[in-house]
Amino acid sequence: MLRRTFSLLAAASVLALTACGSGSPSSTGGTAQGGAAGGGDLTKVSVGVIPIVDCAPVYLGNKLGFFKDEGLQLDIQTATGGAAIVPGVVSGSFDFAFSNLISVMVARDKGLDLKFVANGASTTGEKGKDVGGVVVPAGSPIKSAKDLAGKTVSVNNLSNIGDTSIKSAIEKDGGDPSSVKFVEVAFPDAPAAIANKQVDAAWILEPFMSKALADGGTVVSWNFVDVSPKLDIAGYFTKADTIMNKPELTQKFTRAMNKSLEYAQAHPQEVRDIVGTYTKIDEAARSKMTLTHWTVTFDKDAFKTLGDAAAKYGTLSKAPNAGDLLP
Repeated sequence: MLRRTFSLLAAASVLALTACGSGSPSSTGGTAQGGAAGGGDLTKVSVGVIPIVDCAPVYLGNKLGFFKDEGLQLDIQTATGGAAIVPGVVSGSFDFAFSNLISVMVARDKGLDLKFVANGASTTGEKGKDVGGVVVPAGSPIKSAKDLAGKTVSVNNLSNIGDTSIKSAIEKDGGDPSSVKFVEVAFPDAPAAIANKQVDAAWILEPFMSKALADGGTVVSWNFVDVSPKLDIAGYFTKADTIMNKPELTQKFTRAMNKSLEYAQAHPQEVRDIVGTYTKIDEAARSKMTLTHWTVTFDKDAFKTLGDAAAKYGTLSKAPNAGDLLP
């Protein structure tokens, strides 16, 4: 995820020199030989992703040949989050990439002409069964979102989708979001942080949330659902000039990505299986985790709600226009 303060040019330069994964970055629309059993030319496309459950569809689609069917050879490269992925797209290291909505909103707010081409992950819309929430330890006096006022809450990155959505949930519940102290704790470390009472509450995503709940924790805010039960969390994006100058490439990627999203939603066991190929999540944990909801459409009303909240709480200088960012 994208930090609020970063040097895009510096980060892009670093990415261009180090190349975030195996192989060298492709140039948008370039061709690479092979990839298919029968040979032939495929267009090599570099895709930046985060090694989390949400990105399962692109791995599944690649395995099942959905992208090859469109004449594309994917070079899937992993990064830690938007702080690397957004500059990677800007520099050309990635042709397309996955990131949460706020990260791309912030980049656009800073003058970068980026746009989504496909959905990536959405809330399940179900309190009690979503991919993330704000967890408190056993015996905590915090019972709901409004009780987080005046407390210390961890998120994986500051000024991003975590704290923005939590502030919105707190205010909707009648609390004062301005009184919350947010600190950064990586998701894998969050269960221990609340168990050891280093923080009062922690925002945690699956599969780490299941661990925290198994340790006796309780969810006091399903913050994505609290913002909107139709909230889209992330998507695949690229530069606007790629969409303009390479429309056929963009359409091919979008078609294959949409097919991958639909397949993932309809085949949860295959999702759990493929997650084990690109993460260290063991089979037992994969079998229990709540899966993301995948859909090919964006909900513009939920997008506006999230964007308005980001502007209200200072994550953005102004609310974004959905038409500028969504397909």
